[in-house]
Amino acid sequence: MRKVTLRLSDGTCFHGTSFGYESPVAGEVVFNTAMMGYPESLTDPSYAGQLMALTFPLVGNYGVPPFTMEPDGLATFMESDRIYASAIIVSYYSDAFSHWNGHETLADWLKREHVPGIAGIDTRALTKCLREHGVMMGQILFDDEPDNLPSADYEGVNFVDEVSCREVIRYNEGKGYKKVVLLDCGVKHNILRCLIRRNVEVIRVPWDYDFNQLEFDALFLSNGPGDPNTCDIAVQHIRHFLETEMPKADSRPLMGICMGNQLLGKAAGATIYKLKYGHRSHNQPVRMVGTDRCFITTQNHGYAVDTTTLMPGWEPYFVNMNDGSNEGIRHVEKPWFSAQFHPEACSGPVDTEFLFDEFVALLK
Repeated sequence: MRKVTLRLSDGTCFHGTSFGYESPVAGEVVFNTAMMGYPESLTDPSYAGQLMALTFPLVGNYGVPPFTMEPDGLATFMESDRIYASAIIVSYYSDAFSHWNGHETLADWLKREHVPGIAGIDTRALTKCLREHGVMMGQILFDDEPDNLPSADYEGVNFVDEVSCREVIRYNEGKGYKKVVLLDCGVKHNILRCLIRRNVEVIRVPWDYDFNQLEFDALFLSNGPGDPNTCDIAVQHIRHFLETEMPKADSRPLMGICMGNQLLGKAAGATIYKLKYGHRSHNQPVRMVGTDRCFITTQNHGYAVDTTTLMPGWEPYFVNMNDGSNEGIRHVEKPWFSAQFHPEACSGPVDTEFLFDEFVALLK
């Protein structure tokens, strides 16, 4: 196993060995504190451009499920059509796996998809460094190729444009169901599954598509990677929808998740700011504002909505119990709401999947 070095932008270095695809890579270094779910996390488009460090010490022990696709074009066990994270960083990698659905090793999968993986890293020290300094850019360098220095940018890059679909895709078409336009900013497949099995027709459109020209019954804003401030075209289309619906007594419903929460926030006048090290885990506690109801949620985001800058008529819906940051917004009168966390989880807890039920119920 070739020796590698993870070099952070502040000069801090961590040394380990390669177990994935052997190529230098650069990206934003982030940490995920989940105890499982690396196949789902690696295929989450929200990790585009990032080097994902897992704090759980043992990774690879349950292998990787088969990468099969369903007739509707959705992955059977993954969250997209490929790995989107730029690399994975772990403490200990197990090449021996045991699981009823294990099909291959994590290493074999990474090599086939040309994604580097490094082990032997003190991920606790790395996480502490990121928590104190904030997320940083980093490079994975091979010690026997000292002159092969990769470079990458994260700030200001429109990663949504890189992961969104390129054409309109329909699911449950021709069955007489209510039509939901889904703005694809890098949608996880389980969001699509959650909508499809609730008997709605999903019209999946590219992130910059003017969906206002379509005939539909509700709007859904998906998750996605990077900085929402790079998606002004989408914000303009969402704002047009809000302004068009505002005079109506029976406005069409709207729901957003993760990046969708931030885009909706921007359309509602709010500013977006970057969190110091983001929320990436399966155990983020959130509270429904105005109640004592708390939920454990899956999250994966590095930006948040400043709810003090929302226009009149909007209010916080959920709040993070760890740092007080926003976890969702809603309109005080219209059927419009969003969640910064992932109600569809996959992987993670499904405590808040009822939000899909509430959204679909608004269509009837």
